[in-house]
Amino acid sequence: MLIRKKILIMGAAGRDFHNFNVCFRDDPEYEVIAFTAAQIPNIAGRQYPPSLAGNLYPRGIPIESEQKLASLIKFHKIDEVVFSYSDVSHEYVMHKASVVNASGAQFTLLGTRQTMLKSNKPVIAVCAVRTGSGKSPASRRVCSILKELGKKVVVIRHPMPYGDLTKQRLQRFATYDDLKKQNCTIEEFEEYEPHIEQHTVVYAGVDSEIVLKEAEKEADVIVWDGGNNDTPFYVPNIYITIVDPHRPGHELTYYPGETNLLMADIIIISKEDTAKPENINIVRKNIKLSNPKAVVVDATLPIMVENPGSIKGKRVLVIEDGPTLTHGNMSFGAGVLAAEKFGAKEIIDPKPFATGSIAEMFSKYTHIGKVLPAMGYGFSQLEELKETIHRIPCDIVIVGTPIDLRKVIPIKKPTDRVKYELQETSTPTLKELLETKLK
Repeated sequence: MLIRKKILIMGAAGRDFHNFNVCFRDDPEYEVIAFTAAQIPNIAGRQYPPSLAGNLYPRGIPIESEQKLASLIKFHKIDEVVFSYSDVSHEYVMHKASVVNASGAQFTLLGTRQTMLKSNKPVIAVCAVRTGSGKSPASRRVCSILKELGKKVVVIRHPMPYGDLTKQRLQRFATYDDLKKQNCTIEEFEEYEPHIEQHTVVYAGVDSEIVLKEAEKEADVIVWDGGNNDTPFYVPNIYITIVDPHRPGHELTYYPGETNLLMADIIIISKEDTAKPENINIVRKNIKLSNPKAVVVDATLPIMVENPGSIKGKRVLVIEDGPTLTHGNMSFGAGVLAAEKFGAKEIIDPKPFATGSIAEMFSKYTHIGKVLPAMGYGFSQLEELKETIHRIPCDIVIVGTPIDLRKVIPIKKPTDRVKYELQETSTPTLKELLETKLK
């Protein structure tokens, strides 16, 4: 009788499901006892359903809180724990490894060769060393270039299945109505809507192999738009990595962002218009030491708003991208840069006015400055975000999120929205590089 090796997969509703699907789902030598959940609120307590888990798991697989990690290992006599989420420091990873080892199990990081699927179409992967590095504008820039070159482009976005996993097995987004029909969270809106505005079809979903097969049917080229600083789910023909000079040194100290740095064909240094020259130099030096064969592209992310005059001399509330501020460890974002650039009198600190899970978020992420992260992983959190905004005394709200937040929740105050697009400032340009490498 075959004794199956007992596995626990540590995740955050994305990479963990992919790793299970491609490495464990159909292998009778392994028995995945549970997933654990971190980073994202309200994703523990669910089940990875039988329809996705496969024939070896007729009852599905439970998703437990990561707080139960040590007790789960001991109770189930787990043999191996597979770490499967991103945007955490190397030190954090080893602390988790210590907990796993002390509980009696082996700690594993799966390799890129084990976890990347091969496509029959060219794949351009756009990844980053940290959340909030400028990856999304870079992905949109890549899509625009490919269209200029006459290619039919389809984006596959790193999945964010925080709802009904069965319904989220395969998702296709071509219109704004598609986002509403599938009850997308703010984080999903932020990643999908800008592509849709550029008339680019986006695929996502839990079952990355089925997602790939469907995307291949309508694409000349597939653009992998990575999440956090995760590595691609598909073998890239061209590997692009974004680095952030606002966080110099993070390209060497975060997992798996350093992997993206080491594997990149093209490395884009973004935000050079707002970063300190000495920090740009640190990043450039680290690139040269770690991956001297990569082509480096210098780029800016110019800050624009709808009405610059509306900000000058005003007391402003700044709303920023949630993940960039939380596990991305930034204390500010594009909204603060806009407030400073266009002459705001004062940035109001939202912390004293926060309610519910928004207040809890501030308690957990104490590094966040005078900004309000756009957290909205479910209806109740959206309501708490809306209530928090309503309670803050300000003249105008600066919306620094990648999407127009006003389409998701009503903001009953004057508003101005920040936009930013990647612009290369060096040669060869991104277009020249892509055209050459695709040939």
